[in-house]
Amino acid sequence: MTFFQFVFSKAFLKQLLLAIVALLVLAFLILWWLRISTNHNEKIEVPNLAKMSLDKVEEKLDEMDLRYEILDSANYNPEFPKYSVIEQIPKPGKYVKEDRKLYLTLNPSGYRKIEVPDVLGRTRRQVEPTLLAMGFVIGKISYRPHISDNVLELRYKGEKLDPGTPLQKTSVIDLIVGDQSLNRIQSEDDPSENNPEAPTNNEEDTNGEF
Repeated sequence: MTFFQFVFSKAFLKQLLLAIVALLVLAFLILWWLRISTNHNEKIEVPNLAKMSLDKVEEKLDEMDLRYEILDSANYNPEFPKYSVIEQIPKPGKYVKEDRKLYLTLNPSGYRKIEVPDVLGRTRRQVEPTLLAMGFVIGKISYRPHISDNVLELRYKGEKLDPGTPLQKTSVIDLIVGDQSLNRIQSEDDPSENNPEAPTNNEEDTNGEF
């Protein structure tokens, strides 16, 4: 039997047909397995995890066959509980596959701390905007006898507050300010203001006489 006779023989064509059928069946089985293993067309809606603690997040995602990873802490937001989820990727409502990892950002335990600036000796008009711009809150204003109207002391919760002390943002700082009363007393005691004829130190009066 020649080669061409073998190729066109019924036995060869039968074997070839069986091989093609076997390949098609194998391809079908592989595609079916891939669909199952990759959860083809099976998607999970991402839940809203905002304001949830990590314990509740873990419980929720375990039920949905999802995972999570903590990215970082954001700036403190008082509208969210401490250590709760403040942001998530993907966003709520998106659809993901099973075992997908969600990336979470947590709310820290409080505002970050800021060093108190050295504002002693400055006027109240200068000090208040400086403290407010840094995130502090101006509390009680007290006055103390002094020659000027400058800020003489800072206090926090009744204790003296030194410049450079780290305080949490939004902390309430009390101010002790001079009332200029000593300046008025000195003016009243100055004879040059009450008596125009009172002698004054003048360089021209002392020149030429000893």
